[in-house]
Amino acid sequence: MRRSGRTTAGALLAAGVLLAAGATATAAAAVPVPGPAVHTAAASAAARQKAADFWTPERMRSAAPLDLPGLAPGAPRPQAKAGAKATEVAPTSPSLRVKSYPQAGGPWTSGGAIAHTSGRVFFTFQGRTASCSGDAVTSKNASTVITAGHCVKYQGSWHTDWVFVPGYHDGQAPYGKWTAAKTLSTPQWTASEDINFDVGAAVVGSLDGKRLADTVGAQGLEFNGDYNKPMYSFGFPAASPYDGTKLIHCSGPSSKDFLFSKDHSLGCNMTGGSSGGPWFTSFDEATGTGLQASVNSFGYVFLPNTMFGPYFGDDAKNLYEQAQTT
Repeated sequence: MRRSGRTTAGALLAAGVLLAAGATATAAAAVPVPGPAVHTAAASAAARQKAADFWTPERMRSAAPLDLPGLAPGAPRPQAKAGAKATEVAPTSPSLRVKSYPQAGGPWTSGGAIAHTSGRVFFTFQGRTASCSGDAVTSKNASTVITAGHCVKYQGSWHTDWVFVPGYHDGQAPYGKWTAAKTLSTPQWTASEDINFDVGAAVVGSLDGKRLADTVGAQGLEFNGDYNKPMYSFGFPAASPYDGTKLIHCSGPSSKDFLFSKDHSLGCNMTGGSSGGPWFTSFDEATGTGLQASVNSFGYVFLPNTMFGPYFGDDAKNLYEQAQTT
């Protein structure tokens, strides 16, 4: 692998995608970039219903993690303010509980908000059904999901039939299937699939007259935070040894990638399908709430059991601001 520019095929293993030579591992040049790209996924209520109906329990169970051949989730939560540094939800517990810290990868059994704000993402990519993970976040429209960039657009194609299933469990959608009206990604990911900006979002339509956050709650976010701090990661890995049926989590001290990206890294054995699942700082195991500061993005083939997630800086914040007002 070259130390800058485009990676060679097989060098980066997305949390569900083996990134090919088209994915860049270094930051784009310091030149002005356009705002987040917005794609109309399903403009009408009828189109959204059609997409939701497409995802039968059988299709959800059989959807493959986004792993391309040939390439080496209750009660409403308070709305948060968008600040210069972080978007925060008022804490509901004065201290962190550390029942499962550190954790290299295991089922989440403690319940709390994360059990219904997180969920699986399903979509059609180049004619086949696929899956990722995502999380409902606080937003002005109460309808915003944060995921990975490659979970909304990959190899020049915006995914279709895009739905978010919070609280997913073994083919079941206990809180409904929320279809994207719009999907968005950072300009750097949209233009060149720069791994440093592998962040995506979706604005979902209402369901039975209710908005997403009013139904499952929502998590706060942090932008421009620090590296090297305790983090929790969640997702629905569907590649062996996991099967996509349940929420899995990892936790431990995070660090900054010392190789080819500016991402966070975390010891974690989650596999394909976990892409787009949320990373939290200030996570309280007792309530299942925290500040989302990244998403599952990729792993290096030569560095097993380590997950990497993009740094939520100004570009991720701009994406969030665009999504919550779309």
